[in-house]
Amino acid sequence: MADAREHVLTGTRGAITVREWAHPRPRYTALLVHGYGEHGGRYTETAGVLAEHGAAVFAPDHAGHGGSAGERVLIEDFEDVVADVRRVAERARATYPGVPTVMVGHSMGGLISARYAQRYGGDLAALVLSGPVIGTWETPARLLAHDAAHGEIPDIPISPAALSRDPRVQAAYAADPLVWHGPMKRPTLRAFVRTLQDVAEGGDVGPLPLLWLHGDDDRLVPLAGSRTGVERLSGGALTERIFPGARHEVFHETNKAEAFAEVTAFLDRVLGA
Repeated sequence: MADAREHVLTGTRGAITVREWAHPRPRYTALLVHGYGEHGGRYTETAGVLAEHGAAVFAPDHAGHGGSAGERVLIEDFEDVVADVRRVAERARATYPGVPTVMVGHSMGGLISARYAQRYGGDLAALVLSGPVIGTWETPARLLAHDAAHGEIPDIPISPAALSRDPRVQAAYAADPLVWHGPMKRPTLRAFVRTLQDVAEGGDVGPLPLLWLHGDDDRLVPLAGSRTGVERLSGGALTERIFPGARHEVFHETNKAEAFAEVTAFLDRVLGA
């Protein structure tokens, strides 16, 4: 696979860095929507699998994340991030006209992707959610309650061991200078609470094919809480795959080949092999 090339787009609140893994004759375009505190560059291997499957792949860094502008991990309104992702989708369609678009959202990116699909589902041929922050996720409300009681947000960074059983993934995450290792911020926590409610009330995505992937040992975004949101979001075209023993990042797990195979098989069914 060719190296990614970077674009800089004008986002809602500043410049957005976007990686593109180009393809000479793509079957589809894939938008990789990353999670909280990380960046699209962590999904190079996922992009490679999709490129080998026939996709041209685009991965934006959200505002305040990775190479994009903004105060680190500050998101005041997730609707702004949805608008930024739509700009990337429009860029993908202009670059590769006439091919379907697939969205793959992980964790916080799953929340963003769910909201995108509620608003612009007609733009998509398929939606893949990995460990999505959707449904019942208690962390933001719990941290805000602690803040109200004690006047501070607990400084509890994400443990690399919660992401994957693979020690190489853990070490790379801990050493990555583009990953945020500090505390969450009040406006971002409030935005999570609002958007979880917006998605819960925003209706289902109709006939849009939806693939849900989750590790059953996900301690960051517990399986049971996500299930309520995914089932509410799905219009009935839901495929799910729960991986025994897997933690939060199924695309970086020790059994990641199974996750990749689920995605490509799902897309073959949706798009036609």
